[in-house]
Order: sequence, then C-alpha cells, then structure tokens
Amino acid sequence: MSEIIELARRAREASYALAEASRATKDAALRAMAAALRDHTDAIVAANEQDVAAAREAGTPESTVDRLALNPSRVDGMAAGLEQLAGLNDPVGEVVRGYTLPNGLELRQVRVPFGVVGIIYEARPNVTADAAGICLKSGNAVLLRGSSSAASSNAAIIAVLRDAAVSAGLPADVVQGVPTDRAAVKELMQARGLVDVLIPRGGAGLIQTVVSESSVPVIETGVGNCHVYVDADADLSLALTILLNSKTQRPSVCNAAESLLVHSSVAADFLAAALPALADAGVTVHGDAAVVAAGKDVVAATEEDFGTEYNSLDLSAAVVDSLEDAVQHIRRYSSGHTDAIITRSQAAARRFTQAVDSAAVVVNASTRFTDGGEFGFGAEIGISTQKLHARGPMGLPEMTSTKYIVTGEGQIRS
Repeated sequence: MSEIIELARRAREASYALAEASRATKDAALRAMAAALRDHTDAIVAANEQDVAAAREAGTPESTVDRLALNPSRVDGMAAGLEQLAGLNDPVGEVVRGYTLPNGLELRQVRVPFGVVGIIYEARPNVTADAAGICLKSGNAVLLRGSSSAASSNAAIIAVLRDAAVSAGLPADVVQGVPTDRAAVKELMQARGLVDVLIPRGGAGLIQTVVSESSVPVIETGVGNCHVYVDADADLSLALTILLNSKTQRPSVCNAAESLLVHSSVAADFLAAALPALADAGVTVHGDAAVVAAGKDVVAATEEDFGTEYNSLDLSAAVVDSLEDAVQHIRRYSSGHTDAIITRSQAAARRFTQAVDSAAVVVNASTRFTDGGEFGFGAEIGISTQKLHARGPMGLPEMTSTKYIVTGEGQIRS
C-alpha cells in the first residue's frame, strides 16, 4: 500500500469518529489547538525562518516571501481564527429544509460532512491551521498538501494540531500532512473513493492542474483580478481612500485590487490625486493612453496587464466613457473574484451589482473585505469563483454536503 493511500485510509477512519463527535468535543479541540499554537509559537516561527531563508536564497520574490512568512502576531492570528470557529454554530445536522409529504412521510434535508477533504495549497502556512480548523468544525478529516517552500512550517503546525486533537479526545488523524513531491500529489488527485473532495488554493497554474488531472471531485478556488471602478457620481476623496486600501493594505493576497477603472468625466480630477498617491505608496501603474497622459511614471499597459493578478505593488488602469464600458471591461478581464464600484448613485450601484457576475460585488467599500473572517464566517478554506454550491468565501456550511432523512410509519409505495 502506498503512503498516500495509507494516509487516506487513516483519514477515512478518523472521519467516522469526527462525524459523530459533538459540537462540544469539536469546539474543545479547536480551543486546544489555539492554545497549543500559542504555546509553541517560538518553535513554529523558528521552523518558518528556515523556509523563509531558503526562499530568499532561491531568489523568491518578496511578495511571495511575505505570504510565506510567520511571526508571533501571525501565529496568534491563526490561533484567534480557531477560537472564532469554536464560537460559530455547528453546520452538521442543520436542517436545510423539511416537511411532511401527503402520504405522511416526514422528509428532512440535513447538512453532513463530506468525510475526507484534501487541500492542495501554496506558500501561506497560515492556511494549514485555517483549513484544519474549518474541516474539523464541519466534521471532515483533512489531508493537507502544502508547498515544498513551506514544508518546515507546515510540519511544525500540523504536529501541534494533531497533539491538540488527541488531547481533546479526537483521533490524531483528523489532521494529516501529505508529502510535497509531485508523485504524492498526483496520487492524492487519483484517490477517488478515499478522498471525497479536493480544494486547490493558490495560483492559476496549480488550480488548473488539479482541475484537469484529478479524478476526485474538485471545488475550484480562483485567482483574484479584482477591479475598482470610480463612477461619474463617485465621492472622489472616498474613492481614493478605498482604492489605496484595496491595492496597498496587503497587495500579495487574492482580494487586493489589481485594476482601476475611472469614468472619463471625473478622470482628470481623480487621476491628478490618485497617481501621486499611488506612487507615494510604491505602486507602479500600468495605464492605457489616457492614464499615461494624466501623469508621469505611468507604464503603458499591455493587453496582458489588464488580465493579470499581480500580487504585488502593480496596478493596471484605464479610463472608460460609461458604466456600461466599465462593465464590459470587467466582463472581459475579471477573474470573477471581487469587483467594486464607488458611486453616490443608487441607480449606478444597482446596475453594477446586477451586471457584474463575480463572487463578490462591492459598493463603496474596499475589495479587501472579501474574506471569510471579515464576513463573519471565521477562517476560510478559500474563495470559490465557480458557480456550484460554494461561491465566494468558503466557510463552514460550504464544507458540508447534505443527506435526506425520511421517517415513516409503515408507508409503502404503490
């Protein structure tokens, strides 16, 4: 038996115990995991320093190093996320719908765990704790395949989480790490029947590989080419504040703005303020001809720029003549993650939210709010840009399936 099949079989066994665990047991395990992360902060950070040093030595871009790096504050944030999950309602057993049929049968559709979830992700080791916590709370055993660049960090975190699960009375194998070699991940993608669902979280290349090569059902998370559109009726001061936050608050994440659209009627005034402010924040603007003409140090944008998720202090920008032109631009280039409009016009906001088909459409607020924690879901597994049962930030309900419970009193079908 291969190592991956053995891990999956152990996860399957652990999933049976977890599916029957009470909310009290699961919440106790989450709180024990949070406490253990804090108690072992020094060891986790030390392991992470090995990964960060290796990444820098390999010439990894600093934006990627930022996603990889942990410090005591980020470890505490991971712990706080687990504690928040413990305070949320347990989705398992929730009645989605229920009624009595004309023949007297009582029908209930209830939420149940998937069983075994495999998560394939890149760089960010905080995902390890987030994913383990969400899977545990929703009753799923989890197989975590992080990137080789975070191998030391992930191993340290998983060891802490497994010990904490045992201390709360759950099997250690509710959380397991998967080897990072290519052969192992390919075998994981083919473990249909042992693994119930795979969730890739990372760049477009990783996601496409998992979608294309997996025989296990996949919930697809997407890249974030997110737009901020400054409408003709925008409060320009508010628009600048929102743009800067959307782009610069943490540029390496998927809900950071990557593209700016400005209505031509306000472009001169807005760009006169926005371009210097973006430059002061270290942002390189890749603009169309109108944006290039509006300020110095603007790089002429290529077609590729408008479709790029930079994950860095770069921003594509264009001037549009109407809200409809903005919508058409977004339909062409957006990845369907998060797109925002800044406007004082209710009609414009209504049209934008109807016409833009993204997982999150934002009015007069930063794109950075598309996040499980910010939405009140607790930590998230990822942000789905597909259109199946899970779309947008994937919290606890999105990590369940359903089953029907039918209760009768001897009814038979004629």
